[in-house]
Amino acid sequence: MPEAAESEFWKDIKPIDKVFQPDALPEVYMPNIATDDERYYVPFTETVSSRPLWISPQQNKWCDVLYAKKAGLVNRHYHPHEVFAYTISGKWGYLEHDWTATAGDFIYETPGEGHTLVAYEHEQPMKVFFQVHGPLIWLDEDGEPDGYFDVHKYIEMCRRHYDQVGIGADYVDKLFR
Repeated sequence: MPEAAESEFWKDIKPIDKVFQPDALPEVYMPNIATDDERYYVPFTETVSSRPLWISPQQNKWCDVLYAKKAGLVNRHYHPHEVFAYTISGKWGYLEHDWTATAGDFIYETPGEGHTLVAYEHEQPMKVFFQVHGPLIWLDEDGEPDGYFDVHKYIEMCRRHYDQVGIGADYVDKLFR
């Protein structure tokens, strides 16, 4: 039950009894997803980390908060599927584009777009909410495919990190939907 309404016009509306359809899984509720507790951020590269929020192994999708305390870099890559991003704090962009994102900015990445994600020096750390569908295809300096990173590699990376920092590898399993 959410916080009780006091003066809101809807305060006397009764919640529905049948919340979930048969076989539906419960929602994921996570307060303070952009926490400063660095244990929740899984190192993705030497300078950028990721906090998983929701993972679908069956659909090869995940949502996360990408985090960099200072200047950072995610290797060149492209996505065969769309990606959505919302900037929570800090400053970041792609070397291949003419925009730089700051708090409040939204980005839609089209399928097949190659880029090099960079985080800038800023008074606030870069924290960006991403919804990723499908793998990242790593690219070499000529823009040619050079490996991949998918939801299964993400899960493995997260389990290893959470086990090392004492949160427990099974923490990731709670995010599966």
